[in-house]
Amino acid sequence: MTEQRGHLVAFEGLDQSGKQTQAERLLAALQHSGRPAQFLSFPDYDTHIGAEIGRALRGDRDYAADVMQLLYIANRYEYRPRVEEWLAAGAVVVCDRYLSSSVAYGEAQGLDAAWLTATQAYLPVPSLTVLLDIAPEASLVRKQRDRDRYEQDLQLLARVRESYLHQALQPHWIRIDGAQDKEAVAEAVFTAVRSRLGLL
Repeated sequence: MTEQRGHLVAFEGLDQSGKQTQAERLLAALQHSGRPAQFLSFPDYDTHIGAEIGRALRGDRDYAADVMQLLYIANRYEYRPRVEEWLAAGAVVVCDRYLSSSVAYGEAQGLDAAWLTATQAYLPVPSLTVLLDIAPEASLVRKQRDRDRYEQDLQLLARVRESYLHQALQPHWIRIDGAQDKEAVAEAVFTAVRSRLGLL
């Protein structure tokens, strides 16, 4: 019998919303339950495309908003064969940032959301997207040093959050209050994964 196709769970939200922490907690819980699970964090600065993204975020490059988002999207396409292989084998792929990041940040910079979505049409689609929602001011408070060019712009972050909240109205999304303590957020994530995907 062919093993059931896996699931992709994407964590989205502003910087410092707890995406990496909660993604890693979910990964550990899935592995503890005996379910094959893999973790990815985007952008991945270890690839050539990811390294170029890193240079741009540090201010060493001056790309327009559309070029930046195409770099982010290309970075995800680099991993498409691997993700498809994992999903075909029945694994759960947990992503810290994924498709909707480009929509949120691109839309916040005046790019067309439909174009950003269409450009990513051949990437695997998440079974569940978890929005860890925090106020832009909370993002600033949680990280006050070494902020990249996006993290420093409060008005931009407000527009990013607005896009995320709009996207979260779609099916297969869940919005969780990221201002709660980490344990409460983790329990909300686990509950969503159980009820939506039948995992854990």
